[in-house]
Amino acid sequence: MGHKLTPFITAEQIAERVESLGKEITTSYDGDEPLVCICVLKGAFLFFSDIIRKIDRDIEVDFVRLASYGTATSRGDDIVFSKDLEISIEDKDVLVIEDIVDTGHSMDFLLNVLRMRKPKSLKICSLIDKHERREKQITVDFSGFKLEDGFIVGYGLDYAERYRELDGIYELSTE
Repeated sequence: MGHKLTPFITAEQIAERVESLGKEITTSYDGDEPLVCICVLKGAFLFFSDIIRKIDRDIEVDFVRLASYGTATSRGDDIVFSKDLEISIEDKDVLVIEDIVDTGHSMDFLLNVLRMRKPKSLKICSLIDKHERREKQITVDFSGFKLEDGFIVGYGLDYAERYRELDGIYELSTE
């Protein structure tokens, strides 16, 4: 079975949106304390590296890793938390940076873990917000692009660990 990739969001559109998101994030935080930016691995790594360079304030960087998809195109039943934070987030402004928030199950799990660590504030920035498929009450505070349906890959998003390296976002279909 072959895969068909249909262009969906270009690299130029992503770059423009990342620039404006960086400005939105910068203006939404007060104070002199660094903003803790948490990258959700693996999918968000490209978006994360671009967006943190557009945030005009001091930041601290850390990473977590969650897995819920495996090789399937729909949500799995189990969420695996396989990489934890290495820095304290207590009494700090925290921004979770994710590639896609879809059903909300993974983000709900992560936010519950992070809330127990008593951050001053906790917000989400996601490249793709698939709000129409939401099963958990999750609000994306900084949304790159809203998407209703379709399975997308590229710019960090994968299908069975493939296509992450693409500079744009493509809709994936099987032939």
